[in-house]
Amino acid sequence: MLYYLFFSVLSFAIIIISVNKAIDYFSFITIEKQMMEKADLSELSFREVLANHERSKAEGQVTNVPRSALETLKATGKEVRIYDRNQKLVGLAVNGIIVKDGHPLIFKDNIENALQGNYSYKVTDSKLLYFAVPIQDMYYQNSYVFEFVEDISYFYAILDQIRSILFVGAGGFLVLITFSSLFIARNTTKPIIYLLGATEKFSNQQFQPVTMNRKDELGMLADGLNRMGIQLNHYIQYQKQFVSNVSHELKTPLAAIRGFSQYLHEEEKKDPELQKIYSHLVQESDRLTRLIDELLLLSRFDKAGPEEIDTERTDLSELAHRVAAEMRLKAEDKGITLEVKPGKAAFVEVNPLLMSHAIANLIDNAIKYSDAGTRVRIETSVRQKEAVIQIRDQGIGINEDEIPRVQERFYRARNANSAKGSGLGLSICKEIVEKCNGSLVVESEKGSGTTVSIVLPLFGSYKTVTRLL
Repeated sequence: MLYYLFFSVLSFAIIIISVNKAIDYFSFITIEKQMMEKADLSELSFREVLANHERSKAEGQVTNVPRSALETLKATGKEVRIYDRNQKLVGLAVNGIIVKDGHPLIFKDNIENALQGNYSYKVTDSKLLYFAVPIQDMYYQNSYVFEFVEDISYFYAILDQIRSILFVGAGGFLVLITFSSLFIARNTTKPIIYLLGATEKFSNQQFQPVTMNRKDELGMLADGLNRMGIQLNHYIQYQKQFVSNVSHELKTPLAAIRGFSQYLHEEEKKDPELQKIYSHLVQESDRLTRLIDELLLLSRFDKAGPEEIDTERTDLSELAHRVAAEMRLKAEDKGITLEVKPGKAAFVEVNPLLMSHAIANLIDNAIKYSDAGTRVRIETSVRQKEAVIQIRDQGIGINEDEIPRVQERFYRARNANSAKGSGLGLSICKEIVEKCNGSLVVESEKGSGTTVSIVLPLFGSYKTVTRLL
């Protein structure tokens, strides 16, 4: 907004300067035209004096041309001068009175230019205009120069008044357009920002009502977003309910399949091939059981309100150390070194069991997607009003374009086929962390490893503490 306002003011300033220049230019054009009309009349009067002189000369009478011309034209201007072809001052009148032996200010270039047959004028700092007019004799030769002096200070006074009015009006208009722009921007950008916030919440599946008391296009857009949010929310809730129902329905028959498979595996002693098949059935049953358990856990999060999960003051550093100790054997079996960097106490308000599950899930992912001989590092730190756990591995990494999607349910990265998984692990971790008012941050580079950070507010660092049971 300030960017556009700045350029509006700049454009307006350029327009004002251009208008000011145009006023100067066209005003001088006008005054020049007036002076030329006056010069034409003076030239006609002077040429009439020359014609009378020629008639008198023919009759044997002698007349003084400069004197006669000065008598005729002495009231033409503030000062009136007459020069001969040698640029000699031969007549001078000041305020209508003929002056002898005067020594006025003379601009020789003005006189020289007039003797070449051109109108010529000069304006001094004292606002006096010296206008020189060439006078031709009967042989069309420039014999004299008639120069009159005009006081044009009144003209500059008028221009100053026009400029004052222009600048005062421009200033008032600028103030008006500034406040108008701010008013329009406030009434336009504020609802747009509100709608952008609503779409951002929609992308995070936070379907809050979008209400705007407007009858214009923005109001119509808000109504459309509101209807879309309601429909999306119904669809997602229906989808979640469907997954939950299916998971519940599958759990009982799957438990029976797993039990019979385990019985067949334990009882089969004779045929190694059948025993291998039964073992595979048991493993797949276990995998499906874990998948259903994860789906049911997510379903529970979807339905849980803020009062349904207990939280307590917990040292996040100690919790991470305890979970890492439980995962160390699994890391060593795969030839991976599990490092835990000791950190100072970082107290947060979480459900210890669920947060342990989230940390264990992240460490398990780091081990699962890393090769033997690499390291997985767990580090807890405190920054400002936040506690952070970082699980950093040296595994296969994630493509940059897939990082925003890896926390979605059932999404698996393109290079994740090297290990088995359901695509729900990070989703569960995200749900657990967000229920504790935190966030899950994933940073990765393909081939160089992944860093997953759990960021939680320190205990007592926010005024409204959400109680999760």
